[in-house]
Amino acid sequence: MQIIEAELQFPEKTLNYTRETIFKEVESQLKQNHLPAGGEIAITAGSRGIYNIDGILKDTLDAVRSFGYTPFLVPAMGSHGGATAEGQLEVLQHLGITDKTMGAEVRSSMDVELIGYTENGVPAYMDKHAFHADGIIVVNRIKAHTAFRGNVESGLSKMVTIGLGKIRGATFVHSHGALKMEENITDVCKTCLEKGPAIMGLAIVENAYDKTAVIKGVERERWFEKEAELLEQSKSMMPQLPLDKIDVLVIEEMGKNYSGTGMDPNIIGRWRIDGVPEPSSPAVNRIAVLNLSEESFGNAQGVGLADFITQRLADQIDRHVTYTNALTSTYLRRAMLPFIYDTEKEAIETACNSLGPDVDMDQIIFLQIPNTLHLEKMYVSKQALHEMEKQNIPLKKGKRFSLTFNQQGELAMRLNEKSSV
Repeated sequence: MQIIEAELQFPEKTLNYTRETIFKEVESQLKQNHLPAGGEIAITAGSRGIYNIDGILKDTLDAVRSFGYTPFLVPAMGSHGGATAEGQLEVLQHLGITDKTMGAEVRSSMDVELIGYTENGVPAYMDKHAFHADGIIVVNRIKAHTAFRGNVESGLSKMVTIGLGKIRGATFVHSHGALKMEENITDVCKTCLEKGPAIMGLAIVENAYDKTAVIKGVERERWFEKEAELLEQSKSMMPQLPLDKIDVLVIEEMGKNYSGTGMDPNIIGRWRIDGVPEPSSPAVNRIAVLNLSEESFGNAQGVGLADFITQRLADQIDRHVTYTNALTSTYLRRAMLPFIYDTEKEAIETACNSLGPDVDMDQIIFLQIPNTLHLEKMYVSKQALHEMEKQNIPLKKGKRFSLTFNQQGELAMRLNEKSSV
């Protein structure tokens, strides 16, 4: 099969002077909250692969300190890290976030305080260190959620309810299924805003190239309104696959640093949640995934969205961590294993051949991407390129080569070199 390198062109908006922006936004939030002089402020640190998150958190800590308060970090990642205090510290360490690099204490615990109930009787839990602070700055990226749609999806409110709620809070929020997620997240967050310490938001929006586009302070009085506005802004910049109908999609690497579900369902067009209909597009016939990122620490949540994987990926799975995440979310199908093949060659060729006995390899729409977060450069088949050009999709064509494999059965050409052995 002939393969062509294609570089897509997305709208590019980037934010300059990030440190100055953070100081300005943090100052505006602190002025609105009358905190005691020298008071302690907890700053959330999540598990997502947010661009420059270590720098953003360091600047936030410096800003808080410069205004006379005492900041510290708390892991806010629900059940991630195997739902242990030590595991969550390890996740942050891999992101470059430690006491030493941040110049501030990281207080990790799975202990939570029950601070109240929503009108529907859902309990609101909060990390004990954050709850006993004088104030909390919730730092998180706002983007489309991987399991539901709403005015509030993945962002500040989710960080409050699920991140700071730890596994206890996350379990209750997820327990009514995907169709109730937005309601539960909103209601629990409202309870936390009303009954918890002074909570401020620092929202991050990234562009299609995974770079910071917006950093915005969010006050309690306009919390949900502003988060909804930023969510729409995020969705307008979100990258996507160039075609709605794809025969075979090869994803070189999945992982928690690319999406909370390992592969972003918004990108690949697969939910695989009982009771929730699948999206109409994109329609991807077969998905083969080759590797699990080191940053995932064995958490292969989302592997069940694939049809074929390699033995290498299967061997990387930490079942305890993966199952804990899947059981907490209640989306069990997303952690079920696909067909496993010894080599990349077998996995990819089987994916292609499974399209039918009369499949013409020169006519299939084939895409190879490094992961579901970085879509600006991909390898595509001649037929896929033809469809992209027919639809006038902006792109630059690069090198041409044949889809080949080395003696170990690995792809001869890949976009992400670190995803190889």
